[in-house]
Amino acid sequence: MNWKKTYEAMYVAKSRIVGLGLFSGSRIRGRSKIGEFEGESISLREATRRAKGRDIVAIIELEDFAIDATDSPRGFRFINHSCDPNTFTRITDTRAEFYALRDIRKGEELTVDYENSHHNGKLPCRCGAKNCRGAI
Repeated sequence: MNWKKTYEAMYVAKSRIVGLGLFSGSRIRGRSKIGEFEGESISLREATRRAKGRDIVAIIELEDFAIDATDSPRGFRFINHSCDPNTFTRITDTRAEFYALRDIRKGEELTVDYENSHHNGKLPCRCGAKNCRGAI
């Protein structure tokens, strides 16, 4: 499956987890690249400043800079956390790429494990997974 087709087939809709979520518009094969997190390139210091006091943060930190997708027209800023995710993020020096951990059904919400976040384990997790850690 061409990942660009998959990427374009995604849509944003109400999430059962929280707020809006990113959903697959077609079947996605496991281990395939889904797309990249896109947004404004900012310094790590600016990323920390922008994240302070926000409940919803659409920023991914890379090695030397961060990507802020708050105003991005792309949907990856809507990918919600799950303790049992169906995607993973591959971070390089210059990119944050999303890959399917397993086959994903058409209409399924895409989720990722946020792992370390600015919430520092203080935000209650609402993923509903059997193995939920209880906090992000």
